[in-house]
Amino acid sequence: MKLKGYEIITRALSRAGAKTVFTIAGDHTLPLMDHMADEGFTFIDVRHEQAAVDMANAYGRITGKPGVTMFTTPGHANAIPGLTFAYHMETPVVNISGSATQDRLGLGASQEIDQVGMATPVTKGSWLLGDPLRAPEYISRAFRTAFNGRRGPVHLTIPLDVQEAVVSSEYVPDRATGHPTSRGLAHADPVDIRAAVDLLHAAERPLIIAANGAYTVQREDIERLIETTGIPVFTEQSARGVISDEHPLCAGYSDGRVNDAAKSIHEADTLLLLGKKLDYTISFGGPPTIGSTTKIIQVEPAWEQVATARDVDLGIVADPGAVVRQLAEESSTRSWPAHPMIGSLKSAISGQVASLDTRVTTEGQLHAMDLHTTVKQLIDDDTCLIFEGADFGFYGASYHPAHKQHRWITNGTLGMLGWGVPYGIGAQVALPDSRVVVFTGDGGFGFNGFEVDTALRHNLPVVFIVGNDRVWGIDYHQQEQLFGKVVATTMLPTRFDTIAEGIGAHGELVETHDQLQPALNRAFASGKPAVVNVMIEPSPSPLTEWIIETKSSQDS
Repeated sequence: MKLKGYEIITRALSRAGAKTVFTIAGDHTLPLMDHMADEGFTFIDVRHEQAAVDMANAYGRITGKPGVTMFTTPGHANAIPGLTFAYHMETPVVNISGSATQDRLGLGASQEIDQVGMATPVTKGSWLLGDPLRAPEYISRAFRTAFNGRRGPVHLTIPLDVQEAVVSSEYVPDRATGHPTSRGLAHADPVDIRAAVDLLHAAERPLIIAANGAYTVQREDIERLIETTGIPVFTEQSARGVISDEHPLCAGYSDGRVNDAAKSIHEADTLLLLGKKLDYTISFGGPPTIGSTTKIIQVEPAWEQVATARDVDLGIVADPGAVVRQLAEESSTRSWPAHPMIGSLKSAISGQVASLDTRVTTEGQLHAMDLHTTVKQLIDDDTCLIFEGADFGFYGASYHPAHKQHRWITNGTLGMLGWGVPYGIGAQVALPDSRVVVFTGDGGFGFNGFEVDTALRHNLPVVFIVGNDRVWGIDYHQQEQLFGKVVATTMLPTRFDTIAEGIGAHGELVETHDQLQPALNRAFASGKPAVVNVMIEPSPSPLTEWIIETKSSQDS
């Protein structure tokens, strides 16, 4: 029997667990897409390739299944920013692009660019599939690479001649390996577990930070560990919500620029880092975020991240989920004293929330906190909240607690804008029975706001709340306070609600206090993608205030 290359590729993708593809069709992928559609794949077609990768980013992170994207050659160039963001978010995304036939590559073929080379710096692996018989091998490798160790995006270029080649089925390898992960398999040496518990038990002020590499940690395991030991835990990135911020021993978001409680991390004498890199967010493991004499236990799924910026007292390369179970079991054999910091940590959280509540206004121009306090009354613990990185979003990140994993998401370490709208759409694909709310500024919404059209066409009722302050907030406030003037950081009061209505979505303009809650109620009840365009006053968020204060002290 003869097989086409696209049949072999489709079979391999199906066996790897791919079912949903975020895409824009193009010449160099048409044969493959045609056959995949016949085989039952779901295609979410979008308006820009960067947005498609952001949607796959959300889908892959939330479901734990492969987020797959597929583009033609120039579309691949548009996808690079999305791959960059997924690389920082450490999300399993498999990016596939077609190309001209191999016999013309290097001769100025149609739309030719170095797709593999372009993707290499922002992926865990980037390859050209040059032989249809090797499709099962390459696709299996791509998915395994994306899912194992620290997760991340990968890229495959599949030329047209590979898609359309005809081969004998007897030569096609039958690989059904899928993308086996290390979940629950890579346990730590019991000697290291005992050593870690010894360090924690001897400490007076131990703390735990669970981060992006801790995506395999289960709520019941982390709860057992901290309830046995009494050690408070901070969470960030993929670990947000793995334990509720409302838990008596959870100290919330680990970023001290956003969460006042996290400013006390430097007081810890021992830190257990679960999948947390020694990066700039914790001062590379030293002052001012971490004390110079603080002992560090670093649990990592990827050996190359252990002891990068500084030495650690104990490095454990294993699955963080498995290690947490081991630590909980070993800890249950000890008697643990009461922790001296939990009272002050919880007090800092409640104090910050109370301080933010005081910014609520009753007259004049609306403030970002007017919106966040109102939304908080209208959502439940299952609502997925997405905070695009800007003043408006970071007010929310400082205010809204995380209740469940994959329901509280901000932009991680890259600080990129423009991902919020498509990420919300991908989240809604992944969470069809949950409400998804995107908090974004007018600057961030402008990048990919037209993807509301994608949400409408695919019946995805995301609510996009735009804090429209007419400035590029974080930079505007820095310019104003540090330089005495603003440069290229002001915008117009754009009617994003009117644009949404023109597309066919639900649109609301809010300019006064009395309009706010009724507009939100209508948006939530519309059953359609909705844009609530709220005119707010420019106001520096806790993050921006921290940036300005830090830079001012450095200059003085």
